[in-house]
Amino acid sequence: MLTKHDLTFNELLLLNSELRDTEKSTSTAYVMLIGGHFGLHRFYLRRIVSGSAQLLLFVAAILFYIGSRVTAATASTSNYTKLSLVLCVLSELVLLVWNIADLFLLPGMIRSYNEVLKQEILAAIEHYRRMEQLAGRCIEDLID
Repeated sequence: MLTKHDLTFNELLLLNSELRDTEKSTSTAYVMLIGGHFGLHRFYLRRIVSGSAQLLLFVAAILFYIGSRVTAATASTSNYTKLSLVLCVLSELVLLVWNIADLFLLPGMIRSYNEVLKQEILAAIEHYRRMEQLAGRCIEDLID
């Protein structure tokens, strides 16, 4: 496997250009985290399952809140009202704790994502090198 130190000047320029265009930004991820409980920061880092879980928890909290308001309007002291309100608060507490943990986990998640991206680009450069070598051999065989 190639490393940055094995690259030629042009390959290094290509790597840096590709990384600049596709790597994830820490500041963007934090803005998405602060923006709400929708799990946008996790979708941004291609963590679809955990992003979906955060989004579903948020939607559940909203539905539980709406359910508690509807049952409160139709019945004076319903157990459903209390249950819906408790479930709403629990959902939001889980999201709050999860987002506080993400405040500390985000830099590592971003580094991990960007490192995987760098390795994919290096693998593509290595593949390109092999193809060039094979093409050079084929031309030499044709000349001989």
